Amino acid sequence: MLLHNAVRDIAAGDLLEVLATDPSTQRDIPRFCSFLGHELLEQNEQDGLFRYLIRKQG
Repeated sequence: MLLHNAVRDIAAGDLLEVLATDPSTQRDIPRFCSFLGHELLEQNEQDGLFRYLIRKQG
């Protein structure tokens, strides 16, 4: 829900960096992007911190 609101508040083409500690984001965020047509540019994990870089599609 928070991700959906954050993406809604940025312009098409803008980038959004998401930092999370919940391992389920490895499944949920790619599905979110695929379902809504956003581009997942980066996805990585280091020391239990998950980082995602999303480009909002218009």
